[in-house]
Amino acid sequence: MAVSPSTREVLARRIAGEIVLSGKPGVTMRKWRELFAVSQLSLSEVMKLSSSVISDYESGRRKSPGAKFIRRFVLALLQFDESKGSRFIREFAKLTGSPSMAIIDLREFPIPVRVEYLCRAIDGRVVTLEDEPVKEVNGYTVIDSKRAVEVLSGHEYTQLFGSSSERALIFTNVENGILPMMIVRVCGLKPRAIIFHKTLPDEEAVKLAEYEQIPLICSSASNVEQLVKSLRKLYRIALRIKMGRRIRPPPKISA
Repeated sequence: MAVSPSTREVLARRIAGEIVLSGKPGVTMRKWRELFAVSQLSLSEVMKLSSSVISDYESGRRKSPGAKFIRRFVLALLQFDESKGSRFIREFAKLTGSPSMAIIDLREFPIPVRVEYLCRAIDGRVVTLEDEPVKEVNGYTVIDSKRAVEVLSGHEYTQLFGSSSERALIFTNVENGILPMMIVRVCGLKPRAIIFHKTLPDEEAVKLAEYEQIPLICSSASNVEQLVKSLRKLYRIALRIKMGRRIRPPPKISA
């Protein structure tokens, strides 16, 4: 199914607006380039310029890009993704209608990933259902739980699940362990795993997870940036495996 022009335009405006309003536009450019899973070299080929130009902007060696360059950058991202079947445009298009920034990152793995590998990547420890057979996840969503509770409506909660409920929901900024569990109950959809970042689940959260038969995991990743970086690395590993390249299981992240 083709992506509508309006969807493409809304997404383009969102990316461009975030770059313009960012205090560190180069960092924001890198974030979107990595979300679209395109290398500096591939993007530079689409933009018909040297990859060092993109590298200089992302590292801050060049001053903030002007409006014309940002437009070229955004259109090149979309053009690259469209050449690959518009996979990421479809994923991020689901988020453009949300009034919040509750979703920090969202991806579908190219192949199912075992929960034990996911735990190893994010320095996670299974808190509930440790003796259950190892399950696989087809993707993940990183969520700012406080923002999600504050601004998302019941209908918008379903956006947390992306293309499939067979994923890990990873909650950051957890102040009350019961709230993420209630979000899952409200959705009516059950993820394959629930992960709390830097927060041990309380007794009520554990009881709900056991009742729903959902593994509850605690991640000790040092910060949200490191958490997302490790998840994207796991995505790249899964992509390499799908392409037929043999590789070791992902190592634990460094503190």
